[in-house]
Amino acid sequence: MTHTVILVVLDGLNYTVARHAMGHLQAYVGAGRAALYQLTCELPALSRPLYECILTGVPPIESGIVHNNIARLSNQRSVFHYARDSGLSTAAAAYHWVSELYNRSPFVIPRDRHTRAADLPIQNGYFYWSDHYPDSHLFADAESLRLAHAPDFMLVHPMNIDDAGHKHGLDTAQYRNSARSADIILADYLQGWLDAGYQVLVTADHGMNNDRSHNGLLPEEREVPLFVLGDAFSLDPQATPRQTELCGTICELLGVAHDKPVCRDLLRLAS
Repeated sequence: MTHTVILVVLDGLNYTVARHAMGHLQAYVGAGRAALYQLTCELPALSRPLYECILTGVPPIESGIVHNNIARLSNQRSVFHYARDSGLSTAAAAYHWVSELYNRSPFVIPRDRHTRAADLPIQNGYFYWSDHYPDSHLFADAESLRLAHAPDFMLVHPMNIDDAGHKHGLDTAQYRNSARSADIILADYLQGWLDAGYQVLVTADHGMNNDRSHNGLLPEEREVPLFVLGDAFSLDPQATPRQTELCGTICELLGVAHDKPVCRDLLRLAS
């Protein structure tokens, strides 16, 4: 059976903060309707390399996207490529680096801010370029895309948690409250997505440290959450997903051919 999928990447969200600050998501876990797993992000713990890792299943050291200033198209195949090539529809409300990785590089604001192009991997997109672009606007952008295009796969990628971490650090009220705010905003949309039949994954690219940065091996920089919601997930507490398995697992949910690693323990066996 094939499914539609929404992937939410809450940029810069540390696992421990996600575990204690995301009350709405944790309500689903407590009700037995979701599961929370801890992932260890690949290295380096930087955004553009890990967008590439999440969406292609390829670690940065192999993809060549090894820091944030490498602005070029990916030379790997992403979820967007597999979905488009299988005749599915794709969408993203995301930071402009995602557009540069999979659609066109460099990002040209008047051309790429609003994307409608059936031939591109990300066919329908709203892309932003300021880290303080409000999460409330970003989620509204995503919902607008969903309602207008009913994408089979959609990426939702807000930045305010990461922005708060860079301004204030991990162990601060501002960082924790930014996570709480994202959880509250997500609460406006999550049940509607599930009611529409979407399988939902909520994760992060990397965490944050008290130096207001991330790039190294500290647990607070590398440990990130993965919430999964939807009837296609096993909710198996013994599952041990890896960040490199997210692309292939999403492709399995979409029912598209791919050659990526998969965490099969995350998925409910077909009857």
